[in-house]
Amino acid sequence: MKKLIVASLFLASLNIYGLNPAAAASQDTLRQKDTLVQVATIDALLGGLYDGVATIDSLKAHGDTGIGTFDQLDGEMVVLDGKVYKVGIDGHVEIVPDKETTPFAAVTFFDSDQELAVSTGLNLDSFTAMVDSSIPSTNLFYAFRMEGQFKSVRTRSVPEQQKPYRPLAEVVKDQAFFNFQDVQGVMVGFYCPAFVKGINVPGYHLHFLTADRKAGGHVLGFTVDQATLKIDTLNNFLLLLPETEAFAGVDLQRDRKHELERVEK
Repeated sequence: MKKLIVASLFLASLNIYGLNPAAAASQDTLRQKDTLVQVATIDALLGGLYDGVATIDSLKAHGDTGIGTFDQLDGEMVVLDGKVYKVGIDGHVEIVPDKETTPFAAVTFFDSDQELAVSTGLNLDSFTAMVDSSIPSTNLFYAFRMEGQFKSVRTRSVPEQQKPYRPLAEVVKDQAFFNFQDVQGVMVGFYCPAFVKGINVPGYHLHFLTADRKAGGHVLGFTVDQATLKIDTLNNFLLLLPETEAFAGVDLQRDRKHELERVEK
């Protein structure tokens, strides 16, 4: 079984220690509320580390809500109400078996601290402005669940990759786009503070599922008809680092800011 090194950030303390993911799942501290648990780093993913390092079963032990991707970059992950969904390159959605793996994901046990009614016409830009003005600090982490009727949603998914892996900024040139009109559904995702650059996506990162759980993807844009937004403030961050040769050898000193911008937009 592939091992993970666990880096745990709790406010001002930083502890790094070796830990098997199955053993990690049994620890009560990892199940506490208000904790974002993440597998690997976004820069490792940008650099082409697509081999799964944690099972879906172990991921679900750390949270019931979240986002990520799958082994060989096979589609977009949406974790909702404890179920893990895959939005494939063909737009098809399936519930993922526990034995499958992920190279990058972030989850939390969602526990709403704040609920906001979302105005008709709200789009991605005005959403970020509204949340920025509603959260207590941009230096904490936040989880979101926005559910309701959307006038439009634009999403994408990425194709499964074969070795030798291309960098993610190259892979997204082959992404598939999905456009929804007058659709009911739910968006989940996170806000991460600027200081996690290279570790996660600074700012907002959302994934979408339709109400019938048959379509979705990584959110590129949307316009709300009528929805409710729930926000969970997360003041703990737990990072699970792969103890693999690939991760040990990847260049994580390189500034991949512009690559990330191409991938996210």
